Amino acid sequence: MGNEWFYKSLSIKEGLKPGSKHFQYFFVVSEGEQKKCNYCVWIEDEVLSQFDPAEDFNAILESHRGDWSKWVKGKIDQEDFRNVVLKFDKEGHKEMGLNKMDTKLSME
Repeated sequence: MGNEWFYKSLSIKEGLKPGSKHFQYFFVVSEGEQKKCNYCVWIEDEVLSQFDPAEDFNAILESHRGDWSKWVKGKIDQEDFRNVVLKFDKEGHKEMGLNKMDTKLSME
């Protein structure tokens, strides 16, 4: 995982899924050594160019990471510790449980 930061009493480790050809950015929320949940930002390939014309993952992160960090803080403030994905596709964006995704998401 790339970065680690703290919010309230929680540790948040974040980073792109290693080796993924698709945009999958994870926030792993832990309390001490105990993992509480995963939040994931998933951008479908068909809409990547809306985030960056070159579809460059690093450029997308630079311009949107702050918004996604605020989303994570909001989930924590709501005490919503479900495993959730914020999915962007041609219809817009929506939140859904990771277990509802057609493709299984994990950090591996």
